[in-house]
Amino acid sequence: MLDEKEKLQKIIDLSTEIAQVNDLDILLERILSLARNFVNADAGSIYIKENGKLKFSYAQNDTLSKKLPPGKKLIYTTFSLPIDNSTIAGYVANNDVTLNIPDVYQLKDDVPFHFGKKFDELTGYRTCSMLTTPLKTSTGVIVGVLQMINARDSDNRVVPFSKDDEPLVNYFASNAAIALERAQMTRTIILRMISMAELRDPKETGAHVNRVASYSVEIFEHWAKKKGMSDEEINKKRDVLRMAAMLHDVGKVAISDVILKKPARFTPEEYEIMKQHTFMGARLFSNPSSEFDIAAAEVALNHHERWDGKGYPGHINVLTGKPLPEYQDENGKPIGKKGNEIPLYGRIVAIADVYDALSSKRVYKEPWEQSQVLKIIKEEKGKQFDPDLVDSFFNCLDVIQSITAKYPE
Repeated sequence: MLDEKEKLQKIIDLSTEIAQVNDLDILLERILSLARNFVNADAGSIYIKENGKLKFSYAQNDTLSKKLPPGKKLIYTTFSLPIDNSTIAGYVANNDVTLNIPDVYQLKDDVPFHFGKKFDELTGYRTCSMLTTPLKTSTGVIVGVLQMINARDSDNRVVPFSKDDEPLVNYFASNAAIALERAQMTRTIILRMISMAELRDPKETGAHVNRVASYSVEIFEHWAKKKGMSDEEINKKRDVLRMAAMLHDVGKVAISDVILKKPARFTPEEYEIMKQHTFMGARLFSNPSSEFDIAAAEVALNHHERWDGKGYPGHINVLTGKPLPEYQDENGKPIGKKGNEIPLYGRIVAIADVYDALSSKRVYKEPWEQSQVLKIIKEEKGKQFDPDLVDSFFNCLDVIQSITAKYPE
């Protein structure tokens, strides 16, 4: 067991760790994982304040996860709670207090809040102890609620959360809230860039890019674990990839409305102009100052390349858009990148983008049936798409399909 000084140092270290995460979704997952680890909680969830309500944004449950096949994740549904005294999370946000409840099934009749048993009844899980604290910034703004469930002792028995840990958890929650504010600001900036593209191309919505980014992270994580990549490296790359994937089509801001909004099929000349959005997007990050800049350029440039070498824009000079001298065909056209010549993030986003485009309604088409979409992905394995990444896509398909509901149009 850690003494008080060691616990304080651990909380400081954890706070430093979350300060290095930039993407909002990745940060939520990391905050919950680190907080649960600190108090040895079996489960937990995070609610984010959004439009005057608490949005259930992320959940973890070790007991239920262990019942799943290897490599599978829990599927959960997002919902919102009012910020009032009727629920535990709502009460904590409404009154700016921490609640440490030994057993939620033994709440006294004089408390205004109640515990909803529906999840336990559906899953067979038994929620007992619960520690719920507001995520409050240094300026006193509550941005969400952190909830941890079922503390475990050294013998893995469910016990109440320690009263002595409450101040440390509150300290961590304050730092987490500051990190969340920063991540929300970063997300807002990215979505504003997407909005510029959306003004030109109605397909480039915030929901679309969030889905593509989330799909990409799931595909990458499965692939990386299969390749033996360390958890530390996976977490670092997931953060960068998710933000970069959101900007895969940002280069469309440079393409004429006449082409972008054309309701009919492109002429060969128009299609060549449309292809330019790849290197136009990459140019925005041509003077990289971070891993994010490098990844964003990689995704923008390469997400239309094909595993079989028949994609675009091929081996080009990004600044000029011209083919590299050693990679021209007999007509002076750039030769497409092939196989592992295509950077990993580009190969991942290629699958995620096509899956979402086929699955979504557009002004010119209805969404395809899932069976049709999956058939295309399978048929393009080793042709349009990296075979290993297609395998990873299908291995996490249940999570990918649940993401669609999280980010509706």
